[in-house]
Amino acid sequence: MSLAFLDYAAIVELKLGPLAISPHGIGTAFGFLAGAKLLLGATRRMSIPDDHILTALTRAIIAALVGARLAYVLNHLGQYSDRPLEALRVWEGGASLLGGITAAMAVALPYLHRRGHPLWPLLDAAAPGLALGIAIGRVGDLVVADHLGKPTDFFLGYRCTDADTSSPCVAPIGQAVHQPALYDLASVLVLLGLLLWLGRHRLRSGTLFLVFVAWYGAGRVVEDFFRIDETHGLGLTASQWFSAAAVVLAIGTLVARRRNAAPEPRSEATAEAGHQR
Repeated sequence: MSLAFLDYAAIVELKLGPLAISPHGIGTAFGFLAGAKLLLGATRRMSIPDDHILTALTRAIIAALVGARLAYVLNHLGQYSDRPLEALRVWEGGASLLGGITAAMAVALPYLHRRGHPLWPLLDAAAPGLALGIAIGRVGDLVVADHLGKPTDFFLGYRCTDADTSSPCVAPIGQAVHQPALYDLASVLVLLGLLLWLGRHRLRSGTLFLVFVAWYGAGRVVEDFFRIDETHGLGLTASQWFSAAAVVLAIGTLVARRRNAAPEPRSEATAEAGHQR
């Protein structure tokens, strides 16, 4: 018998009359809204008009939905090689968090930059909101028992039952599997606390965002070893390759920007991050 004690009944969907709503979707929506509120608090102190941020966020959420699905499909091409049109069936699930975040930033940042807003302070302003949004979204993952991983005897494993879960439980009933979403939640909550603490200090602009990328990317590299996913060389998933590249780039940029450089005056975004405690 597994030592795991997490054997709660997952809530895969909520019935509201004829509608069926996923708690995962609710968590994602609330995560986005909470992160956006944290961002707006910082950008107001930077004197950036709310309508610029709201327009950027509207474009970002659309881009995130497309990017999340596209990244998932590219990572699982084998599933769609014979039936490519099934890649459009988004209601059946399948999305990449990293793909969504990347697409959202690729759309929102150029829009804000064209309006004369500095990118590094904006990225610092966004970092705590990103961490908060991911954390809330992971709660939704846990409610529906999504991203269930490889079999384990770890005491925080999820004990498989015959009840429905969002992703299949690969171990026999009564045995346990890893819950990468739980590990991700714990890591990103520590990261959120770190970002809020760092935001109270005088830092070079861009530091908060680069710390976010380095920490979260490293966490995803480790976490994916417990997942069940397609690999693409050296036994690594696409998320691990992407995350590892992001970690190297973030750390390299941090070192390059800090080498022989005196600290900059504390930016409004950094100051606001500290006030959001």
